Amino acid sequence: MSVAVLQMVSQDDVPANLATARRLLEQAAAGGARLAVLPENFAAMGRRDGAALGRAEAEGRGPVLPCLRQAARDFGLWIVAGTLPLPPAGRPQAKAHACSLLFDDHGELVARYDKLHLFDVDVADPRGRYRESDDYAHGERLVVANTPVGRLGLTVCYDLRFPELYGALRDAGAELISAPSAFTAVTGAAHWHVLVRARALETQCYVLAAGQGGRHPGPRETYGHSAIVDPWGRLLAEQAQGEGVLLASRDAEEQAAIRQRMPMHRHRRFSVSAVPRPVEME
Repeated sequence: MSVAVLQMVSQDDVPANLATARRLLEQAAAGGARLAVLPENFAAMGRRDGAALGRAEAEGRGPVLPCLRQAARDFGLWIVAGTLPLPPAGRPQAKAHACSLLFDDHGELVARYDKLHLFDVDVADPRGRYRESDDYAHGERLVVANTPVGRLGLTVCYDLRFPELYGALRDAGAELISAPSAFTAVTGAAHWHVLVRARALETQCYVLAAGQGGRHPGPRETYGHSAIVDPWGRLLAEQAQGEGVLLASRDAEEQAAIRQRMPMHRHRRFSVSAVPRPVEME
């Protein structure tokens, strides 16, 4: 079964970003993908009205969710919708979460993951200060879901730096893990490849790391280098900068053999007891 990772250079124009996302999703489906992963903030980068955008989507007045549902139906494609700012269900005025949504090929929402780790850091770039917690609330739950290409764990960007989350997803049976991202140019150059390969190696999962890759309003520059990494840590596909579609196939037999020959999951002597139980999505 083939998977796709989509790289974008999203701006503050939502309709233009959605048109680009749809075009890339169509390319992914034409290439044989059954599941495609969009990057973090695929619908908008550099806007300060994220809460308003999220409320509109939650209330059924926004363009993003209908666009994703239609694309999933039109292309027969499961879609991991990077991230969107959405309030908690039934609480439209509450602080938004950075949500990664999974749609099936009928356009039905089958999973929602609220980003657990928020990017509150200082970076030596023109922006300097990042405080996601100013705009978003922390998520509280792990999410795993069954898909046509395997059991998928959902993560977002900064989560890559927290291996205990990935270990918990592996415990929950994850075979692939999505990581829609918007790494800064500075932190990406220093750590991106190490992190995505390490998370694949230690979980023996495929990591589907869909990034933003270019210049955005703000000022903001993202690292790109979207990647598909296999359970042996091999880089199957990569895009340095600019928009593009990466394709690769999951080899379930090889993955099972890797896990059998090196049963790390059974060898682990320590665990993180505070990790919450995953939410099961059928």
